[in-house]
Amino acid sequence: MAAFPWYGLDEAFTGRRRLMQVGAAADGTVEHGSTGHGDEPSLRAETEPDQQRFAVVVTVASRPVRDSADGTGVLEATSVSSAAWLAGSGLLSSTWPTRMERALRQDWLDQQTAIAWELADDLDGPGWSQLSLPVDGVPTDFHYRESEYGWVLAGSAREGVHIGAYGRGMSAYGLGFAVIKDITAYE
Repeated sequence: MAAFPWYGLDEAFTGRRRLMQVGAAADGTVEHGSTGHGDEPSLRAETEPDQQRFAVVVTVASRPVRDSADGTGVLEATSVSSAAWLAGSGLLSSTWPTRMERALRQDWLDQQTAIAWELADDLDGPGWSQLSLPVDGVPTDFHYRESEYGWVLAGSAREGVHIGAYGRGMSAYGLGFAVIKDITAYE
């Protein structure tokens, strides 16, 4: 029900695909959503994080102006930083260290979330490098970052959307993105 095209990995990826989270405004307008490729990220103790292979593509509608839910104001516009933030927080939510003491885990997660927000707000800063990947077959520049937990990237597509992605166990350097022709084909 999104008014924008969804993106996923292009046809070079032949593994499992699935629809993940969808973010909507208070009035039901879909603002962003994500599609998963490969393994389903898991935090279960029996799942070794280093053996997981997945990539998640986040599609964010480009909205220069967004009205607040109650109609009394205007929200911040969506941008490539929005896609970077959603991808960074997605990576955190699926890869945080499970063997950490429970009392410390929330502090760690709060700290890492704040860092992800700061990084997304400074895409031209030293925390990011540039990576060119195909979007619908056209070379497109992305902001790219790696950490011990995986990688995150963010850029814009031609279709009036921003693309964020995160993953682990799959190299970002070989990825390509394309409009999903039939989102119902995703599990």
